Amino acid sequence: MSDRFERFDMAKPPRKCFWFFRILLWALCFPGVWAHKTKLKKIGMEGVKPPYLLLGNHNAFFDMKVSIVATFPFVANYVVAIDGYIGREWLLRAIGCICKRKFTNDPLVVRHMMRVAKNGGIVGLYPEARYSLCGTTAPLPESLGQFCKLLKIPVVMLLCHGHHINHPFWNTRRERKVAPTEATMKLLFTPDQLKEMTADEINRALVHEFQYDDFRWQLENHISVKDPDRALGLEKILYQCPHCGKEYRMIGSGTQLKCENCGKTWEMDEYGQLHAENGETEFSHIPDWYEWERDNVRKEVEAGTYNSGILNVQVESLPNAKKFIPLGSGTMVHDMGGFHVKVTSDDGTVYTMEKTVPSLYSCHIEYLYLFKHGDCVDLNTLEDTWYTYPEGRDFSVTKMALATEELYYDYRRKQGNPCEEGLA
Repeated sequence: MSDRFERFDMAKPPRKCFWFFRILLWALCFPGVWAHKTKLKKIGMEGVKPPYLLLGNHNAFFDMKVSIVATFPFVANYVVAIDGYIGREWLLRAIGCICKRKFTNDPLVVRHMMRVAKNGGIVGLYPEARYSLCGTTAPLPESLGQFCKLLKIPVVMLLCHGHHINHPFWNTRRERKVAPTEATMKLLFTPDQLKEMTADEINRALVHEFQYDDFRWQLENHISVKDPDRALGLEKILYQCPHCGKEYRMIGSGTQLKCENCGKTWEMDEYGQLHAENGETEFSHIPDWYEWERDNVRKEVEAGTYNSGILNVQVESLPNAKKFIPLGSGTMVHDMGGFHVKVTSDDGTVYTMEKTVPSLYSCHIEYLYLFKHGDCVDLNTLEDTWYTYPEGRDFSVTKMALATEELYYDYRRKQGNPCEEGLA
């Protein structure tokens, strides 16, 4: 993109949260946690004080509120994606946030986190790097274990349950007032333990600790959601019919999920389980349906046939935190080689974005982003972020996200260096 657009200053170092904003954050977060009757359990945290690395699973914005309550009377320096800064850069800098463009390798961000640790702060990191699509664990970066060793400070985990059920990523119109929710804050590693462990050993332990399934938690804890629109948007993640196999013709509304191609309908009960109105219930557990879709994508990748086709797209750029800049219309293809985007602006300037398979172990997607154009894939460089909105209905950004991961796994296998389970 033209250099006429100001770039976000990624080099500006983070600061400690202003005392005034600490009080404001606590005033905003404690009531919300109390309203959800969150049960916060701490394990091994006796005597643990900053500096430490705080790792959290990520299902909804409510994760941040629970984290701020859990770390009281301290406030962490959180790594936040650049779109979180739009229109409020001054505020996020004032509370100590560290800006990041998703799924990029940015040494400046590492340097900022090391600075926070050296200054005795809490480094707040959501290593899955996106909200969970269906309330289950997303891949963790292989670099996480080495990063833990690099910081040389205690590693603490905050694992939350119920946040996806309360405010699922596929339907963010309103919260569902789920209560009680749960959170466990646990000391995972001391500096001495990190010193004795290899990065691979740390990674394996982190994958084990990061296992969660919000729908299973809901069922086992008998958490009722009586929202009359609880299935609205469910087709965003369950885009393929298990009865007829057709993609992109699922519709979620009210408490039902229906395939427009074959007519089969499933009812979503108040405990998050699916029941076919007629015939076999192929998947009662939503994450099982989602993983079935992943398996189908994996088969396409292994056969070398995965291809989104040529999609017409609208593209917006986010070079800084001031506003989105319409870039123009163009095309996007996601295939065995990765993402290929070509867009032409109103003045005839042509821009391209290429994200190869080895460069992207996962990608960030949005559903009805800001309730503007619709679903999108955001693709990042160190200097820019493109929000790419496909047109029509013969696509699924969820499938693209699954394919991005499976393409990366397939690439690593073919290189003779397969990813360990749970890592990417």
